[in-house]
Amino acid sequence: MRNEAEMAVTTDADTVVRRAYHAAEGNVMDVQGFIDLFADDGVFNTVGQQSFRGEHLGDPVVFMGKLAPDVHREPHRVNVVGSVVAIELSIRGTFTGPFETPAGVIRGNGAKLDIPCADFWYVEDGKIKQFDCYVSSSIMLEQIGIRPDYASAIKAQTAAQEATAKSRRWISRILQW
Repeated sequence: MRNEAEMAVTTDADTVVRRAYHAAEGNVMDVQGFIDLFADDGVFNTVGQQSFRGEHLGDPVVFMGKLAPDVHREPHRVNVVGSVVAIELSIRGTFTGPFETPAGVIRGNGAKLDIPCADFWYVEDGKIKQFDCYVSSSIMLEQIGIRPDYASAIKAQTAAQEATAKSRRWISRILQW
């Protein structure tokens, strides 16, 4: 059985996290309110190994809001241990886009999103110290219509192997002179 002090911390951490989710909902989209829940040195880490700090803490929230303006996070399991909140959830919404890629912008297609996710929140003194968000990117990309281009990957690999072989032949000729 936990003592009252542990329960108070747990409740506080859970409350802070639920406020963050609420601020990031599509029908709320309170980016500054989301940012204000973080400690001054707080960090938001995403699955792509990107880290956001300071005024950029809300960048992933804005991204998801643009991708799916009706974005909603549906928690399935919430585990609170002291000041750590671990949540299994789904990010749901409608892909109306845009989705900016290095190759150009993909327009929304109206696809329904239901993206598995695991979030780990670390709360200290009532503020979010660290938020690690693990989104199933492969499922998200498939749901918005982006599928792997295996042919291009194989073509690039073959071209690289041919270039390596050509370089080795060239070096061999030079060494024979």
